[in-house]
Amino acid sequence: MAQALVSTKLGALDLSEILERGGAKMNVNNLPYGILRAFLTPFLMLAFRPKVTGLRNVPASGPVIIASNHLSFSDSIFMPLVVPRKVTFLAKSEYFTSPGPKGLLKKLTFIALGQVPVDRSGGRRSEAALITGLQVLAEGECLGIYPEGTRSPDGRLYKGRSGIARLAIESGAPIIPVAMFNTEKIQPTGKVIPKIMRVKMIFGEPMYFEGDSSDLLHLRDVTDQIMKKIQEMSGQEYIDIYASRKKDELKDESEY
Repeated sequence: MAQALVSTKLGALDLSEILERGGAKMNVNNLPYGILRAFLTPFLMLAFRPKVTGLRNVPASGPVIIASNHLSFSDSIFMPLVVPRKVTFLAKSEYFTSPGPKGLLKKLTFIALGQVPVDRSGGRRSEAALITGLQVLAEGECLGIYPEGTRSPDGRLYKGRSGIARLAIESGAPIIPVAMFNTEKIQPTGKVIPKIMRVKMIFGEPMYFEGDSSDLLHLRDVTDQIMKKIQEMSGQEYIDIYASRKKDELKDESEY
């Protein structure tokens, strides 16, 4: 079994310090991201009162991969809200190509959130997503990833996709495991208006991996280690199938 090299715990960042630092720093090369953060941060901090543990585990500079469970669309809002640097996510390209005014609003929102469109439908297209992720890391940036590949359909934690293992090994960047709490209650799938309640986040200690990124068994082992750590932090029930498969099963059942 591949072993993760786990750093010494760095402790927690007090919420007052998050507010003082204004969350992520404004990047003049991504003005919409900075404007959206400046506008939303005070309201979201007061309304949802994020309880954050272990934020000091996120390095202040250099490439890093933040790997989180995925319960709600709002995960991509609350997590970057507290991380003291810009977080770039790889988002489904469909989010950027929807037609009409609603589609345009969705596109602008994802751009403002710092998300990058990628085709995640498999094969060579998935390879392109990995290359995009490696480019983000090569620039010394912070890459946000949901290893499950999609939102959990029922609040449980599902099997991770091995692309995260390749990114970690080939970039040498540390993995920061993250557990999100309550976001599925704040904004369930299909709901536009969020429910006001407290959101909680735990940032774990950095994990480092090395080895052969072409070895599929090694990639699976590394991915499983990351998912195990997220499960330990979140307390979710772990299901050893992909979330996308579970969604397909639920869809088939609903058609009968």
